[in-house]
Amino acid sequence: MNESLLAALVGGLFGAVIGSFLNVCIIRLPADQSIVSPPSRCPNCGKQVEWRDNIPILSWLLLGGKCRGCRKPISILYPLVELAVALLWAAMAYRYGLGVQALTGAVFGTLLLGIALTDAREYIIPNEFSFGGLVIGLLLSAVGGLHPLLLALLGAAVGFAILWLVGEGGRWMLKKEAMGGGDMKMMAMVGTFVGWQGVLLTIFLGALVGTVIFLPLKLFGRKKEELPFGVFLAIGAAVTYLIGPAIVAWYQHYIGVQ
Repeated sequence: MNESLLAALVGGLFGAVIGSFLNVCIIRLPADQSIVSPPSRCPNCGKQVEWRDNIPILSWLLLGGKCRGCRKPISILYPLVELAVALLWAAMAYRYGLGVQALTGAVFGTLLLGIALTDAREYIIPNEFSFGGLVIGLLLSAVGGLHPLLLALLGAAVGFAILWLVGEGGRWMLKKEAMGGGDMKMMAMVGTFVGWQGVLLTIFLGALVGTVIFLPLKLFGRKKEELPFGVFLAIGAAVTYLIGPAIVAWYQHYIGVQ
């Protein structure tokens, strides 16, 4: 087995464990519950999940997607999240090797997935993802020295400030809340990973994706006005992190800027 595949295997195994923990966060953080205690339980009968039934992905498959105790179905969301995070960590490890760069991409992607799912389900972005992710982003950037740390701090400031200005402007014009505080804090976190220029691209892409999805829903008579903007920002941030420089280079070439 070559070095890249070995790194991907290690990253994937570790990512599956992180994905299992992310499931706990997605369910408990919006409800202001501890992510440490009590141990994982069946959402139907409340029976504590044994260690053998808590192996990421594998346990769900072996049990046929059902609780060992009550035999009621367990949501397929659990193994899908574990699989997604496992693949994410494996991909980062394969691309960058086992190092800080891979860890940074894997952690950022995991945070974005957690934010997207909680915002889609509960219309909330837990502070643990935003503030916790901001601290992690700063610590990871500090590994590279003072300059990367300052850039991360600038990115965080710009990310928060832009959405704060948008929110204040929207509230002044519409006479109601136009931007949630969770989105502002999320973009501060995103800025530590993608920098101030990445923040601009993230917001643009998030607004673009949101518009593409929102307009058809309005045309088909969706009554609920609010859409979880954090989901679209997460998509924009992921695209920015992966291919942002290529998008910027293409755009500069398109408008004739060298």
